Amino acid sequence: MQNFYFLKFMPKNKTDLGHKISKYFLFALGVTYLQHGFAYDLSYQQAEQQILHESYTTQASQNLQHASQLNAEAVKHAGLPNINFNVRAYAFRAEQNIPLTTLKNNINQSISQNLNSQISTVGSQLGINQDAIAQISQTADQNISDGINNLIPDQTNLVVKDHDIRPTISIIMPLYTGGLISATKNLAALQATRGEITVQQQEDNQRFEIIQNYFNVQLQEKLVDIAQFNADAMQKHVNNAIKLEQQGFISKGQRMQFEVAYNNSLRTLDNLEVQLKQSHFALQQLLQNTQSFHLTTPLFINSSMSQPLTVLYNQLEQKSTLLKKMQMDTQLADQNIKIQRASQKPTLYAFGEYIIDNKENWIVGIAAKYNLFSGIDHKKQVQAAALQRDASTLATERAKQELQNLIFKAYTTMEGAQHTHRLIQENMQAAQENLRIQTLSFKENMGTATQVVDAENIYHAMQAESAMNAYKYILALAALLQANGSIQQFPQYINQSNTIFIH
Repeated sequence: MQNFYFLKFMPKNKTDLGHKISKYFLFALGVTYLQHGFAYDLSYQQAEQQILHESYTTQASQNLQHASQLNAEAVKHAGLPNINFNVRAYAFRAEQNIPLTTLKNNINQSISQNLNSQISTVGSQLGINQDAIAQISQTADQNISDGINNLIPDQTNLVVKDHDIRPTISIIMPLYTGGLISATKNLAALQATRGEITVQQQEDNQRFEIIQNYFNVQLQEKLVDIAQFNADAMQKHVNNAIKLEQQGFISKGQRMQFEVAYNNSLRTLDNLEVQLKQSHFALQQLLQNTQSFHLTTPLFINSSMSQPLTVLYNQLEQKSTLLKKMQMDTQLADQNIKIQRASQKPTLYAFGEYIIDNKENWIVGIAAKYNLFSGIDHKKQVQAAALQRDASTLATERAKQELQNLIFKAYTTMEGAQHTHRLIQENMQAAQENLRIQTLSFKENMGTATQVVDAENIYHAMQAESAMNAYKYILALAALLQANGSIQQFPQYINQSNTIFIH
């Protein structure tokens, strides 16, 4: 439903009258057109679903969670044999000086022994004197040595060149890693689960943000409506005061008091309209939608608490996404301790390689590795990991205390808002009756203009206070549910039997 507000003025001359009427009529018409001309109805539930499905924050957290899940699936089969197909294409040249002195001496000694044996045998058969045989052998040895020295140098330079393409299949299978593989798998699985909790936590934060912005727009619209009603009422008082002044029932000063109050109401209305535009734009940015909308879920307050405080405390560890996430961090720290301890243990693995060629060469075996020294103190790494786990446990307990404090504060704030609402409703009728009495008293010249203005301001101030008190209750309810981990149940509080809407 579109509401058009026509502002009436009683200026000193008709020229000012026409100018001001045109100015404010066009302004009111323009604002109404911009706000409602292309507006679509938007309930809180629709706004919540829209931000959960389309916001950048939700999409980013979902991508991170998907990445963690993929990492967990990637290491799921760690520990199975690692089979590789390798191809080595190579060419090489090697040059080396090889000494031949030992070879020469061995050849010389072998030939000399054989020749001397034959000379001795033949000389004995021919009856040659032994001295002559010895002289012949000595001469032969010298000739052989000189011949070998002339034929074979003391060293030679050897150059080897070759090239080949060698395909192979290799396999490595860990047999014992000290628990490293199982700890790595558990770490990846825990990170994937933690990613799911992070997504839920981000969604809860988005819910709290949309609650804050959605009902802030409702509050600002309510305050603008109240300010508009107040301005219209003050305008009527000005019109009546002018007539009463013309008839001589009131003085000029009393009439001017109404005009001052009317101008103040216009200034308040202007400020509130600016705040409404700002809150409206903030909600559009949050919803990533530049279209205008008409919010259909009004401000509300529940007349009674649905759960006692002790129940909310008992549900904390079971429902709170923050505590779940911090407990998951403790489990991750435990796995980190296992990984650090595994680095101190030996590793055992089987290996094999098969060369794909016509020779069919292969090798298989078992290898073990134990680090003796690396410059890293692994014992201190284990101690550091244990301290991180203990710190995570202590931080979780501290977070639990802070959440309990937040729940208690939100709970008592809600109770205070409920009590305030009852008092406001009791006083609202009295304020309205007081306004009626003061207006009649002024017309009968038994009251002052100040009393009428004060009564009018009090009545509309109580309406504004009722709206602000409902908004205070809503924020406290959202904070309570978020701390408790059940903010997704917020829509259930909107349409309960004890729900009071602030229209």
